[in-house]
Amino acid sequence: MIDLLSTFKIQIPTGVYLKDPESSALGKRIIESSIVLIKEHGFEDFNFKKLGEVIQSNESSIYRYFESKHKLLVYLTSWYWSWIERQLIIETYSNNNPEDKLKKAILVVSRTAEQDQQYSHIDEVLLNKIIIHENSKSYLTKNVDSDNKEGAFMPYKRVIHRLSKIITEYNAKYAYPLSLASTIVEGALHQHFIKDHFISITNCDNTHSPSDFYIDLTLKTLVNEN
Repeated sequence: MIDLLSTFKIQIPTGVYLKDPESSALGKRIIESSIVLIKEHGFEDFNFKKLGEVIQSNESSIYRYFESKHKLLVYLTSWYWSWIERQLIIETYSNNNPEDKLKKAILVVSRTAEQDQQYSHIDEVLLNKIIIHENSKSYLTKNVDSDNKEGAFMPYKRVIHRLSKIITEYNAKYAYPLSLASTIVEGALHQHFIKDHFISITNCDNTHSPSDFYIDLTLKTLVNEN
C-alpha cells in the first residue's frame, strides 16, 4: 500500500494547461485564488481580470498558464477527480469484503469533502462545492470531443472505471457496471445541488445524505440482478 501511494500523484492531462501551475509560486496562487473566486462569483462571472487583481498580477501572466477560463475549469475538475481517485485507492485497496468495499467506494465519490492538509494551496471543501455546481460545464461544450481526444477528462473517467470495477467485484453478472458507476458519480453531484437549492424534490437532507441514497439504490439494484 505504501509503495502504491508513493507512486501515485495528482496527474493533470498536459493538454489542459500551457504551463504547469504546480511548477511555480505564481501558478499555485492562480489555482488557490481561482477556487475562491469561482466559488464566490460562479463560473459565468469569473474572469482572468478579476483573478489578476486578486493575485496582483497581469492577466497576461495568467494566460501563460491557461489559454482560457474554460481550460482552467477543466484543470480544477481534473485535479478534483484525481484527488478522489487517490482516496478511492487509499480507502478500498485493502478491503476484501465486496459489499463493504462497494459501500466505501460509493461514499468516497459522493460525500461532502473535508480539507486535505497535504495540498496547502487547494481548498478541497470549496473545490467540492465548485464541482457540485460547475462540473458539467467542463464538458457540456461544443469542443467536448476534441477535449476528450486530448485526454482532458481522463481523471474523471478513471474514477468511474474504478467504481465500475468494484461494482463488478460485488456482482459479476450485472450487465451495466459503467452506466451505474457514472450514474452514481453524476447523480450524487445532482443530489447535493438540489439538496441545497430545490429541497422540495429530494429526500436528501441533513439526516439522509446523497451517499446514503446511492448506497441503498446500488445494493438493491445489484441484489435484484443476482
